[in-house]
Amino acid sequence: MTTAITVNSGSSPRWDGPGAPARSRRGFDLKVLLWALVFPAKRHRISPTVPGLFLIVLAIGIGSAAYNTASNILFITLSLLLACLLLSGLLSWFNFAGVCWRLLPQGPWRAGHEAMVTVEVKNEKRWLPTYSLWFELSTQSRHVSPEEKPAKDMKIREVLAAIDRIVTRGRVHLRERIEPGGAASLDWLVKPTQRGEAVVELASVGSLFPFGFLKKNIGVAVRQTVLVWPAQITYQWIGAAAAHSGSQGQRTARAGRGDDLLAVRNYVQGDSHRLIHWKASARLGHLMIRQFAAESHDGYVLRLDTSAGVWTRPEQFELLCSFAATMAEDLFAAGRLRGLSVNGSSLVETRRIRDVEALLDELARLQVAGEVSSLRGNDASRGGGTPPAGSNHNVITFAPEGARGVSAYVDGHHAASA
Repeated sequence: MTTAITVNSGSSPRWDGPGAPARSRRGFDLKVLLWALVFPAKRHRISPTVPGLFLIVLAIGIGSAAYNTASNILFITLSLLLACLLLSGLLSWFNFAGVCWRLLPQGPWRAGHEAMVTVEVKNEKRWLPTYSLWFELSTQSRHVSPEEKPAKDMKIREVLAAIDRIVTRGRVHLRERIEPGGAASLDWLVKPTQRGEAVVELASVGSLFPFGFLKKNIGVAVRQTVLVWPAQITYQWIGAAAAHSGSQGQRTARAGRGDDLLAVRNYVQGDSHRLIHWKASARLGHLMIRQFAAESHDGYVLRLDTSAGVWTRPEQFELLCSFAATMAEDLFAAGRLRGLSVNGSSLVETRRIRDVEALLDELARLQVAGEVSSLRGNDASRGGGTPPAGSNHNVITFAPEGARGVSAYVDGHHAASA
């Protein structure tokens, strides 16, 4: 039975493997070493390869001939063949000893975009290097729809094909040796296809070292949970709605590129030299930078109603999440995103890039509401009802458009389609 080690993405992943710090502190014990050579630990599996099977059959044939003919040369040949098998197993065992690894998914993850998973490997041995390891990796969505799950009446091939559609597998190889006390990093590129929580798993570690006669495999099952943001899509913005929302600028008390001086701050590497306040710098003895007030247009608030009575098609709801995420990023880049409200909840303001990332996390976890909210049908989709508390900006709401599309409305006016 495989022991699973689950590590949350928010915490620092711990090391696992024969050379993990928790195991290396136990010290050397000759009895434990001999017992491990005779009876390997659980999840440690050794199997012969095709050349190994050929060597075993050849050894059996030469052994039979040696006993029938009593030839010393054949007995020496048999002993050499058996020594090769024994030496292969011992060197394979020493190759894994003192090695530890951990799994590090690199974020953020986004549906339809390549993401990177890093496997860090360390060799804690003092004298021997480590060679030729490979790492079996897989990823799948934590929540699989009933349509994608294999049915009970499926044939074996159909079940395997359904599993391959759900699970994405890969293998990364250690091309160079790791010196004693050294470390290496291996990267695996994967393209998630579905938003939401996904599980990245390091399933096993294997090696054919040294001769390729035996394949040693260690079942690991180290898991990490990652959050996949909705995919970016293309949508059509209607100019009439943008004109209706107003374009008169106003000064805001935040840093920007306006004409009014907002504050003076310390110089940070990368700031433009044209913004240096020379008088303040001479007076304080170090460089100071001028900050100007930003001139921004009226902002937008995204309001989502995820009622089951409105979003009856799963693919249309997924398009809604992608549409809202893409529009939120575009509005934030233009300095016009003010926040998000889901199902009449309080407004989540977006002032920094971290706020936008938190918004995308919210959209990644978004599910169809089990109960229909107080905003129903077209009234909810076209801006009916009371805006979220504290929101005095243009409100963008969403509604299904036909059987596949999604429409966005700005204060009741059709503004965009996806």
